[in-house]
Amino acid sequence: MALTRLLAPGRATLARGAVGVRAAAQLRFSSTYDNLLVTRPAAGVQLVTLNRPKALNALSTPLIADLHAALRAADADADVGVVVLTGSEKAFAAGADIKEMKDKTFADVATENFIAGWSAAMQIRKPVIAAVNGYALGGGCELAMMADIVYAGDKAVFGQPEIKLGIIPGAGGTQRLTRAIGRARAMELILTGANFSAEEAAAWGLVARVFPAAELVDEAVKTAARIAGMGRLAVLAAKQSINYGLEVGQAEGLVFERKTFHSLFATADQKEGMAAFAEKRKPRFTHA
Repeated sequence: MALTRLLAPGRATLARGAVGVRAAAQLRFSSTYDNLLVTRPAAGVQLVTLNRPKALNALSTPLIADLHAALRAADADADVGVVVLTGSEKAFAAGADIKEMKDKTFADVATENFIAGWSAAMQIRKPVIAAVNGYALGGGCELAMMADIVYAGDKAVFGQPEIKLGIIPGAGGTQRLTRAIGRARAMELILTGANFSAEEAAAWGLVARVFPAAELVDEAVKTAARIAGMGRLAVLAAKQSINYGLEVGQAEGLVFERKTFHSLFATADQKEGMAAFAEKRKPRFTHA
């Protein structure tokens, strides 16, 4: 694949709002989503906040549709390098919307391929950091696990309690949780429906870092801004290589990594990055 195809041209009009990040006052974009607030708290960083407070950000079909639209807009916007996804301090997302699901039949969910679009919503090329405060249960935990990096507030609570409702996780919980923390722990948690803490999630490798709840979003934005300051083609290539390697064997993954590494030598950012290193100055990446 030609590396230049990883970064599509074009810009998109993004959404508005300001939650949890002081720098969000610098927002300069306007649009609307019914279930999201979207801000630009730092250069190259798009902050997407789930916004169904009365339902503890329960994941409904309209919310997922808004999320899909917002993330696709961010992916197409040349000014965005990284997306931070968060909720409120009380709930990242307390689960799927049970009121929407409770009366559905097998024929309904099978015909609709119900919740298949949840994973599709998160499949963008640019990195996504999930900043998880409060409850991330069921679909909320699954949504967090779809992100490339997960940060958690110190009071965050994770879990896959679907078994208590007579069902199982359906948006990747049995697969992603097992890959993240191992078969034994995932089996215990999914079969009992037990919750687990941010500290446990970090110790098991599901969460990269834990911060005080009030500092979480700011810290996630700081990391996002740091990543956004790198050469975008290299960032996209690194994400693609990591994810591809998880889906294939190591030998095939190594071949893909090496070819991708080689292709980066066709970019202006490689020339600039190495020249800056040799000249002992900060690189000025142009994402080309």
